[in-house]
Amino acid sequence: MRITHSGPPPKDRNDWNTIKTLLPYLWEFKGRVAVALVLLVAAKVANVWVPLALKDIVDALNRPGELLMLPVAFLIAYGLLRFSSTFFGELRDMVFARVTQRAIRRAAIKVFNHLHALSLRFHLERQTGGVSRDIERGSRGIQFLLNFMLFNILPTLVEIGLVAAILYAKYDIWFTVVTFATLVVYVAFTLGITEWRMIFRRTMNDMDSKANTRAIDSLINYETVKYFGNEDYEARRYDEHLQSWEKAAVKNQVSLNALNSGQSAIIAVGVTLLMALAADGVVKGTMTLGDLVLVNAFMLQLYSPLHFLGFVYREIRHALADMEKMFGLLAQPAEIPDRPGAPALEVKAGEVRFENVDFGYDAKRQILHGVDFAIPAGHKVAVVGASGAGKSTLSRLLFRFYDVSGGRVLIDGQDIREVSQKSLRAAIGIVPQDTVLFNDSIFYNIAYGRPDAHKDEIIEAAKAAHVHDFIESLPDGYHTVVGERGLKLSGGEKQRVAIARTILKNPPILIFDEATSALDTRTEKAIQEELARIAAGRTTLVIAHRLSTIVDADQILVMDQGRIVERGTHRELLDLGGAYAHMWALQQQEEGRDSELAA
Repeated sequence: MRITHSGPPPKDRNDWNTIKTLLPYLWEFKGRVAVALVLLVAAKVANVWVPLALKDIVDALNRPGELLMLPVAFLIAYGLLRFSSTFFGELRDMVFARVTQRAIRRAAIKVFNHLHALSLRFHLERQTGGVSRDIERGSRGIQFLLNFMLFNILPTLVEIGLVAAILYAKYDIWFTVVTFATLVVYVAFTLGITEWRMIFRRTMNDMDSKANTRAIDSLINYETVKYFGNEDYEARRYDEHLQSWEKAAVKNQVSLNALNSGQSAIIAVGVTLLMALAADGVVKGTMTLGDLVLVNAFMLQLYSPLHFLGFVYREIRHALADMEKMFGLLAQPAEIPDRPGAPALEVKAGEVRFENVDFGYDAKRQILHGVDFAIPAGHKVAVVGASGAGKSTLSRLLFRFYDVSGGRVLIDGQDIREVSQKSLRAAIGIVPQDTVLFNDSIFYNIAYGRPDAHKDEIIEAAKAAHVHDFIESLPDGYHTVVGERGLKLSGGEKQRVAIARTILKNPPILIFDEATSALDTRTEKAIQEELARIAAGRTTLVIAHRLSTIVDADQILVMDQGRIVERGTHRELLDLGGAYAHMWALQQQEEGRDSELAA
């Protein structure tokens, strides 16, 4: 099944699962979380006390016979309470900042590591742009969720509880009834409409991811687009998803305006009823003018964050929707996991053995059929055959990018499924046919073979790969940036950088997968001599197209449709007069024609 990560979120995931995923990040800073919660409560207590101080000020001023000193004291208290409310809130944010940023960092690195732990099959099927955007939105969602859920919803609930308790203690029960009735209607309305609106947000996310995937895919293949003059076609494909995003965005905005209007209406009705009750109490003499001001201040103070609470809830739901896909990546199972407690591979001699290996990328189409051969320690075995014969599949199985469906792959008698993948891959070096470099300097790309290598070792590896002189001729030398996937370098230059990288790694087992296919004849001969030198004494598997490069192999395997049809040395296979001899004859004719044309 194709995995694109641009469809709806997994059905078995819910918001509580998403929230619970974040809890371990909070426990890392339990002390800071506790202090932040204490400061949160202190800020809200000070905030609720502000209207009480205001009431006392109004009542004092409403009694002309009182000393002027009394309202001045209340004014000072009022100012201190205002400052305390803001100060405690800012202090709380300062304390919690590390918790938020660490959670984002931990979650991002967890997803990053998990993506690297997933199988090659996943990465061949994924869409880079969509996955990148999912992680970006998910990281932002974590920050929003932690900050606003803890420091907006929770404080608002605390404030509502304190206000309701004061109203119940000081005034008629109807003040509390109206307050809670308004809250219930407001929350029910907000939840209902927000849930309905979520479909528009998810559609926007899906279309955004798909559009981003199209854009990145098109830009990565810039040259191909130009070759075929398909700029307008690419723009139309990109705009298809932008149109869907635009429609969803318009519906999202219109529904948001309707929600805001409904919320405002509910709050206006609630405040009007409470003010009517307070005014009636003042007229009857059961409440003072300060009580009227107190109720009005409470309502404005309460419903202002409550109105914001509606926004926060909507945004939290949006953040949860954004996080669903990022955490959905974590839910992707690793197809090729290490066995529990898997030991490290112990390479003593370096013998590689394929025992009756069967394999297929898809259960409906088998690629390898009973492949059986051995590469004795320090020997060189070459594999040749037509495209699609299964040659490169051997290297992928040896690296354990996939597990065999039948038989075993052994290194020094150890089944590679029983050892840790990290130790397995540390023991193998490869120069692939299609070399892809990081968008960084040449120095970085060579050093990638062994990141802790000394500069002199990196230069020696470049010299061994016959690429040092070329690098030195560049204006920026080893600091030259190679561009996306190394596109600023020619195929041969990239290949030589890849060879230098593998030389630097210095592994006991080597794989050359068409390692010199992108080189000219003269450079190829020089590189072949160097490869022969570094392969001496190492177990080497060579996947070759040009037969002239593997005549010195200890054994040559000829593959056809996933089976080994011939095996032997170069001379033995020529004497056999079979498939290998036929391929050799054809290549000799081609090289002869090329020589005549060159002359």
